[in-house]
Amino acid sequence: MTSAATDEQQPRSRSRATLLISVAIIAVLVIAFFIFASLYTDWLWFSQLGYREVLTTQWIAGSVMFLIGFFGMAIPVWISIEVAFRWRPMYAKLNSQLDRYQQVIEPLRRLAMYGIPIILGLFAGVAASSRWQLALQWINGTHVGKVDPQFHLDISFYLFALPFYQSVAAFASAVVLLSAIGALATSYLYGAIRLSGRELRISRSARIQLATTGAVYLALQAISIWLDQYSTLATSTSSDLITGASYTDVFAVIPGRAILAGIAAVVAVLFVITAIVGRWRLPIVGTALLLVSGLLIGSVYPWIVQRFTVEPSAKSLEKPYIERNIQGTRDAYGVAGVKEEQYTATSDAEPGALRNDAETTANIRILDPALVSDTFAQLEQIKQYYRFPNSLDVDRYKINGKSQDTVIAVRELDQKQLGNANSWYNNTVVYTHGYGVVAAYGNQRSPEGFPVFLESGIPAKGKLGKFEPRVYFGENSPLYSIVGAPKGADKIEFDYPAGDKQSNQNATTTFKGDGGPKLDNVFTKLIYAIKFQSEQILFSDAVNNDSQIIYTRDPKDRVAKAAPYLTLDSDAYPAVVDGRVQWIVDGYTTSSQYPYSKTEQLSSAIADTYTPAPQYPIDDINYIRNSVKATVDAYTGKVTLYAWDAKDPILKTWEKIFPSTVKPMSDMSSELLSHVRYPADLFKVQRAILGEYHVTDSDTFYSASDAWVSPPDPTKPKPAPLQPPYYLTMKMPGADKSAFSLYSTYIPKSSTDDRSILTGYLAANADAGSTKGQISPEYGKLTLLTLPKQDTVPGPGQVQNNFNTDTAVANQISLLQKGDTRVTRGNLLTVPVGGGLLYVQPLYVESTAETTYPILRKVLVSFGDKIAFEDTLDAALDDLFGGDSGASAGDSGAPSPETPTPPSSETPTKPTPTSPGESAAVKAALADVQTALTNRDAALKSGDLTKYAAADQALVDALKALFALEG
Repeated sequence: MTSAATDEQQPRSRSRATLLISVAIIAVLVIAFFIFASLYTDWLWFSQLGYREVLTTQWIAGSVMFLIGFFGMAIPVWISIEVAFRWRPMYAKLNSQLDRYQQVIEPLRRLAMYGIPIILGLFAGVAASSRWQLALQWINGTHVGKVDPQFHLDISFYLFALPFYQSVAAFASAVVLLSAIGALATSYLYGAIRLSGRELRISRSARIQLATTGAVYLALQAISIWLDQYSTLATSTSSDLITGASYTDVFAVIPGRAILAGIAAVVAVLFVITAIVGRWRLPIVGTALLLVSGLLIGSVYPWIVQRFTVEPSAKSLEKPYIERNIQGTRDAYGVAGVKEEQYTATSDAEPGALRNDAETTANIRILDPALVSDTFAQLEQIKQYYRFPNSLDVDRYKINGKSQDTVIAVRELDQKQLGNANSWYNNTVVYTHGYGVVAAYGNQRSPEGFPVFLESGIPAKGKLGKFEPRVYFGENSPLYSIVGAPKGADKIEFDYPAGDKQSNQNATTTFKGDGGPKLDNVFTKLIYAIKFQSEQILFSDAVNNDSQIIYTRDPKDRVAKAAPYLTLDSDAYPAVVDGRVQWIVDGYTTSSQYPYSKTEQLSSAIADTYTPAPQYPIDDINYIRNSVKATVDAYTGKVTLYAWDAKDPILKTWEKIFPSTVKPMSDMSSELLSHVRYPADLFKVQRAILGEYHVTDSDTFYSASDAWVSPPDPTKPKPAPLQPPYYLTMKMPGADKSAFSLYSTYIPKSSTDDRSILTGYLAANADAGSTKGQISPEYGKLTLLTLPKQDTVPGPGQVQNNFNTDTAVANQISLLQKGDTRVTRGNLLTVPVGGGLLYVQPLYVESTAETTYPILRKVLVSFGDKIAFEDTLDAALDDLFGGDSGASAGDSGAPSPETPTPPSSETPTKPTPTSPGESAAVKAALADVQTALTNRDAALKSGDLTKYAAADQALVDALKALFALEG
């Protein structure tokens, strides 16, 4: 090759290298800017929300932990490699294979010497940064004031210190192990360790380094094994009978781990001796002894004790440890104070039996919140771009001075239904919010079977008073919206559909709150354009200096960011509070380290008809408290955290970490307190625990002769999910007054699901009261009604089977399902009234045609072995209890759906009787209607479908004649 060609290639290679370097620099800068944009938008969001310290604390803690992890890994690994290289034998004779390895590695040695520690450090730093919560809890841990029964240490040691110590020991072990591998590889490559036939030669420097590293590693293992003693109190090490140290753990596993920790410490000393004197025999023998001891002392001996000592006498030997487990579990799940009462349920439906339960009877909810969403939509959605959730919420409101159970839903925006109007402009700056709430009486229905609304319409009107109806933050809000405008500017946000014959103009509005970061400069617009990958944010003329961008709009997502230490309830529910729509979110503090407490998988424990079961549950807990009640303003998105359980040590710890972010419960208004309720997820976990741990006698617990489970939902096909708990206002047996409550039932635990015999009834007082700064002393009290073991009381599954197989009921349902209609069974409620257990189930009929929504047509009731099936709950109860139940149900004013009634805007009323002055023709027509109704009802009860059809046609003819006379 000529020199000219060589000179020509050198500039080309230089220009190519320069180009590659430039591209790499630009790529790094772009990536860095994207990372900065993400961090800066988080800064703006948290600053606007008022929780900047939550973000900065996480950043600082995460950064510190990253640096600790990075340097904690990188420096020891680098030192280990550097020492092994510097102390390598200078004149070692290597074999040809190692010579080739060195020739390949030597040009990259410096890169590897720094690059390997840096890469390992980066991985370690990222792993360590994710453990910032663990470190901060250890630093700020709060004493509980209770000690464990085995080691007599404060419970805080297990909640905060032990997990941190174990994490540090594991990290340090990994560092030492990787350092040893680095030293070993370097020593081998550079001749400090040589294999010559069967002879292994180790240089003095390598011996000292490796032996010292081995001593440190064994010392760490000694610490780790010692800490493992304490872990037995929150695991099932030797027996699946209980969680916590059992007999074998106390007398074999714990002492064995102490011995193994001592042996590991001795072996660490032997490695130190080897580093000094150069004899490898002692540490090798010691290591072998440790491995053999680990097998014998750690596994074989506990197995022998369990098999030949415990199992033959398990009931007596495990008794004190079962008692520990029962006490620990009941304390950790907050069920130690459950009030257990024997309830001898009568099965005789005597007339007047409900006279003493009139208030409970009047509040029985016949509106199923899981079924009426489509009905709400049909009647109150108003426009296609609104929607209601699939399952509505149950709350209570003071109506005319009386507490009223209410089914409530927020009318949220559904941009998917905009059709051709679906554009960035409409989705982002025009259709920005939902509008209003819709609420219906839980215990009423209209003559046609529709809900009776106490709040409805657009603009909203009803019994809930004046409140801000606009919903910018909800469970189905758009990903982001841009709102706000200068004073005097045209209003461009769609508010609600309006207009009349003179004008079709819809109402518009401008957001006036403080709901998101301001887009008041080009740079902020740019970073949000990057965040949401939308250049329109940067160029749209609808975005001005007074614009705000609102996002992260789901109430639970907002609370999760403001309080990252909380586990949130699966259901956030809306309430009209102090003139605002507020989302109320229950927050839990949890742990899996509470001594002697049974471990539950949280997501599995809360799974039921309303909450799907997870595929891979990994959220193990054995301690839970409803420590925080949070609210999210539906208009501004403001998040407020209230300390609901101020005694909870985990919450106290987090209040030290994030000071001033949680307000005292005394700051809650009386109106907000009146809408706080006992959370369903906590109740589900507690009912799962009490299925076994209602038993406080260790012998009964051991035999599992009285274990219960929640029944499967009888309205669902097999394999059915668990029946969910239900909110009802009722007076529990023995209570002084009615209270808004949450209840569930129990059946025997067995390998089959065919024993649907009621064994227990669990209820929680869910009413916090309405006195500012003071929770009702009855709130949260758990009452467990235990049914007699010698009597057979039908459970939900048996009652549903009786409903389904009753001939008269089946005949009526078959008539309801004639043509293009189907019958849907509503929630099966169980109410302890009349000295027994009353079952109530609404039946809905819906069309199978294009427009379909359920209408409440019938109510099924059961008491003992009797069944009644009528158009209204009031009529069904009277029929069930011999013609007079002794109390009126909430729908006592609702006539039969087939009976003609005058229009009503609120409460349905019975038909007005004819006056003496009415014509004889009208009287005759009314008489024909009454005769047809009587004949039809008689045919229905007798099951004669032919007579029923004839009477039904006669009723239609009579009604037509009546309407013709009145029209």
